[in-house]
Amino acid sequence: MEIRILRGPEVKQLLTMDACIGLMETTMIAVSEGRARIPLRSVLKVSGDGLMGIMPGYLAEPDGFGIKLLSLFPSNSAAGYSSHLGIVLLFEPVHGLPVAMMDAAEITAIRTAAVSGLATRLLANPDAGDLAILGAGEQAHSHLAAMLAVRKIRRVRVWSRTMKSAKAFAASAGKQHGIEIEPLEGVRETVEGSDLICTVSMAKTPILSADWVAPGAHLNIAGASQPNVAEIGPDLVLKSRYFVDFRPSAHNEAAEYIAAIKAGLITPDHILGEIGEVANGSRPGRIAPDDITLFRSLGIAPEDLATAHYLLEQARAKGVGQTVDF
Repeated sequence: MEIRILRGPEVKQLLTMDACIGLMETTMIAVSEGRARIPLRSVLKVSGDGLMGIMPGYLAEPDGFGIKLLSLFPSNSAAGYSSHLGIVLLFEPVHGLPVAMMDAAEITAIRTAAVSGLATRLLANPDAGDLAILGAGEQAHSHLAAMLAVRKIRRVRVWSRTMKSAKAFAASAGKQHGIEIEPLEGVRETVEGSDLICTVSMAKTPILSADWVAPGAHLNIAGASQPNVAEIGPDLVLKSRYFVDFRPSAHNEAAEYIAAIKAGLITPDHILGEIGEVANGSRPGRIAPDDITLFRSLGIAPEDLATAHYLLEQARAKGVGQTVDF
């Protein structure tokens, strides 16, 4: 039995953002059409402020199953590590043999942003190009790449909890993509007039008010995935056309949606669709240019499984990675 092992740099080498956005489209359609089995993630508190996430799943297209084991340590950036570390284990469906073990941090970084890219392509106004990014970590870098892949970006602003982080992101990402990025001190001035907003922060309480979001904007809310932390409040849920990656995840893990339900501001019908339903045409997305559309990304196992399957095929064809007889 052979297991192929891919490290982070090899994942990044084999998985372009354009390819991953296309891959996520077929994956999210498969999810919305019932061709996946997705238990809710299990989260275990460990030492300090650390968490361990356990995300098993089955995907029928491509056929396979597996699990992502992920640690979340918010203070890791100070030590030079990703806040999300772990592995994705992939099994083949005929005999249940493990066939691959891959770096989860790089997979998570790329596939999360790729789903936001898909949502932006489907929901944002065609001429949207004034981008605000709230957060300056790993997901800020990958979300910038995803937005550049689906829209012609004419302006980029970034906010972080510290101006030092915002300036560092602006310098490194600006150089990488050959664009100017404006680091700003306040969230309100960062999003003012923006028609694309990506929240990818480590905020535990809302940082973005509905009153600051311009008509016609599209938002990707991707920085919080636990029912007790939220980057936005119920006011923005109420004001937006609200879309999700997977309804059961939103009902159990999207803190701002749960708060809006408890406050009586909305009913479950406020979720207008999963992004896979918009992609396959069974649910409408944006109705009017002035709509505020919002995609709530929580992340689900089929995204990791489809990515791992793609990476395994690419690695075998190109001779990338290490193989171990097990």
